[in-house]
Amino acid sequence: MTSARENTNGSGLPPVPSIPLTAESPATIAGETSIGGLVRDATAHLSTLVRAEVELAKSEVAGEIKKGVKGSVYFIVALTVLLFSSFFFFFFGAELLDVWLPRWAAFLIVFGLMLVVAGGFAFLGVRKVRKLRAPQRTIDSARDAVAAIRHRGESR
Repeated sequence: MTSARENTNGSGLPPVPSIPLTAESPATIAGETSIGGLVRDATAHLSTLVRAEVELAKSEVAGEIKKGVKGSVYFIVALTVLLFSSFFFFFFGAELLDVWLPRWAAFLIVFGLMLVVAGGFAFLGVRKVRKLRAPQRTIDSARDAVAAIRHRGESR
């Protein structure tokens, strides 16, 4: 069994250990293996399955958390510009515009520019956060595992 942290298959997600599933009938398996061997094999396969599901969930959630952190950086930048921007720089800009415009219009323009910059960074943050998705491979794999366990003893 390989560890999910050792190798990747190029998709960005680690490979998951697999359980050999065969199309043998229950009668053939029972004739070749003792009950103790069957229980041991079933326990080993179940353990491998649970470990694989946990590793898959960890890797997918970690990837989504990284995307979320990257998206939240834009929100932090937007708040920094909005709350901790250089007061004196913007005040200077308003005073400079006051030379050509009425004082109230100069300060209104500077305030509007500050809001546009903050809105731009907030928009970039929303775009990054919207790319977050549920760990679909884990959900599909868990559904398949439950279906396989439910129909394990049934003949086809």
